Amino acid sequence: MTNVVSANSEIIVHITMKLADGSAADSTKVNNKPAKIIMGDASISPAFEQQLLGLKAGESKEFTLEAKDAFGESNPDNIHYVDLNKFSPDAPAKVGSIVTFTQPGGIELPGIIKEVSGDSVTVDFNHPLAGQSVTFVIDVVEILERA
Repeated sequence: MTNVVSANSEIIVHITMKLADGSAADSTKVNNKPAKIIMGDASISPAFEQQLLGLKAGESKEFTLEAKDAFGESNPDNIHYVDLNKFSPDAPAKVGSIVTFTQPGGIELPGIIKEVSGDSVTVDFNHPLAGQSVTFVIDVVEILERA
């Protein structure tokens, strides 16, 4: 077992995310299910990885990332207009609702309904935290060896 997070580490962490106004956006502590991060696998941004380097098991760190290094900027290409008839009484088109569309290949893509105007429904498929600075609190639970 290694002592500090390195570029080759696999780590178990609790992640708490806060928005600019200080409100909590999400936390793995809610369900007590820590996340596994594999350093260098491109699942998190290089700026996020940089903040983790050198941490030890049991340590905590709080840092803020700009939108581009957190969940990305909001992309206008991810906002789509869907015909109202694609919705049903079971899944109505209601502003603020999260809907999931199945893409070719069975991939599910969640989106947030932003507007309903006549027969057109505006759905934003950007990550809900896209375009926002996010403060992360990382609690390192365990550092694992990678084969």
